[in-house]
Amino acid sequence: MITAISTNPWLMVLVIFVINIIYVSFLTMRTIATLKGYRYTAATFSIMETFVYVIGLGLVLENLDQFQNVVAYALGFGAGILVGLKIEERLALGYLVVNVITAEKDRDLPTNIRDLGYGVTHGYQYGRDGERTTMQILTPRKYERKLIATIKELDEKAFIITHEPKNINGGFWTKGVRRRRLKNYEPENVEEVLEEIYEEKEREDAGEAKEEKI
Repeated sequence: MITAISTNPWLMVLVIFVINIIYVSFLTMRTIATLKGYRYTAATFSIMETFVYVIGLGLVLENLDQFQNVVAYALGFGAGILVGLKIEERLALGYLVVNVITAEKDRDLPTNIRDLGYGVTHGYQYGRDGERTTMQILTPRKYERKLIATIKELDEKAFIITHEPKNINGGFWTKGVRRRRLKNYEPENVEEVLEEIYEEKEREDAGEAKEEKI
């Protein structure tokens, strides 16, 4: 098989391109996992990376004497980085903290967002135009876009900044994130979802009050 690949220049170009994509994808994932502190995940990707290197990249490096092979290697390297980043984005490792500043007075946004399943810490500060509600919201990275879309549905003028914490310790943070509830709603239907949540709470409160009377 190796002989067949070596004698066919276009097949060699394709092999070099594909192998380099796979190799660099694992390399990129390992680097990202290492920077985020996921030691065992990084170790797993390093094993895969080494496996591809031993099996395939040796063949690639031995055949870089042709210009088209060098081009394929360079393009595969760049494509591998993009693929690795895309995979990491899909896996969405870790959590994000979303900082929100809102002037909305007609509704309790911290409670609304907390009832949707996110971890929220809020307070009040003053800006140029008066009092503002500030919130720190914890979310798994995979729900970042959903959270931002939800905030915009509730207050389209809210000021939003996101950042990724390296370490999380103490509080109810990760335990307070209700993943099932986060997964089972869509931002465009957030008003209906909140109404259902509040109706459920009222039924529970009514049931508890009835039990106390009995």
